[in-house]
Amino acid sequence: MEVRYTVSLKQTDEGFSVWVPGLPGCASQGQTEAEALENIQDAIREYLVVVEELAPEGEKREVVVQR
Repeated sequence: MEVRYTVSLKQTDEGFSVWVPGLPGCASQGQTEAEALENIQDAIREYLVVVEELAPEGEKREVVVQR
């Protein structure tokens, strides 16, 4: 399943910082923009695994939102 997330990217003295406004605390970095975007994909996957583990069985719901 493909899911798209909007990320914010900021160039810094060390490279690029990237974070997902819709996923509080989900952030990463990289020396190049491409590396930062690749790293945030890994961070999003890991973030979602933790969210899945923390949600008790029976309390999960899925909704579809159209913009």
